[in-house]
Amino acid sequence: MDMTPDKEKLLELAHYRMPYGKFKGRYLVDLPDAYLIWFKQQGYPSGKLGDLLRSMMEIKINGLEPLIRRVQKDFPQL
Repeated sequence: MDMTPDKEKLLELAHYRMPYGKFKGRYLVDLPDAYLIWFKQQGYPSGKLGDLLRSMMEIKINGLEPLIRRVQKDFPQL
């Protein structure tokens, strides 16, 4: 398993916004924990959004939200 960090994927994760639903337009890092837990229990959507939600859940579980916020601050989306 490759554990090499991917800068482009981290930037995408930091700047990706929820495309639909009650939290449309929010950064994934700003989604309530309960919403991410609900997705985990119900099943993540297929494709890129599901992968990003799964990654964000792992980031939050491991207390790494400050990393994502730092990326947002240091590498603003153009």
